[in-house]
Amino acid sequence: MTTCQMCEQHDETGGQLCPGCTKATRVRLEALPVLYRGLGVLLAPAGGVGQGRSGKGGPPPLPVSLDILDIRGPGGMVTPLESWVDAVRQDRGRPEAPHTGSAEARVELAVGELLGHMPWIAVSWPAAGDFAQEIREMATSLRTVIAPPPVINRGRRVGHCPALNTSGTVCGAVLWLAPGEKAVRCEWCGLQYPPYVWAQLKTWIDEDTKARDAA
Repeated sequence: MTTCQMCEQHDETGGQLCPGCTKATRVRLEALPVLYRGLGVLLAPAGGVGQGRSGKGGPPPLPVSLDILDIRGPGGMVTPLESWVDAVRQDRGRPEAPHTGSAEARVELAVGELLGHMPWIAVSWPAAGDFAQEIREMATSLRTVIAPPPVINRGRRVGHCPALNTSGTVCGAVLWLAPGEKAVRCEWCGLQYPPYVWAQLKTWIDEDTKARDAA
């Protein structure tokens, strides 16, 4: 029995990656070309802002995100994928792969070859853990660019919690008045401040702020 290089759990198969991490890595690899093409949709030029004059002769609008250009460019996503192809070929005693064509075609080609090597990678390659980790990070990063996580509205920032803990020190966690809530609640120590103590709460916060500034 060995330990999976990815999840660090015991693996009875004796390989470098457990069956679960092997399958997850394959799924992420298969998704990379699709995610790469998805970034291309986001490269549609941003609409210009009207200035009351014709736009003829002016500079073209910038893409939505220069980061997307970097990912899709020659030194972006394709480079680490081809580096893994080169590393696998070297360790398997195979000739170096020619890296030619468009960036999109090279991504497809690199992913296809890595998928073909997956049985050997999962069972025998000492670098399997690092490879699987980077593929996971790449897929997660691309998904985040395409569909950013929603911004959480924490409400209005009130200040630092003035409550004293058992050791006599100030809690100091940031207080927020969450949307729809009628009381300020400290997420760290759990103390609540209803509206009728807000005037006193402000006084305590101001006193603590002055004490910190003077320290």
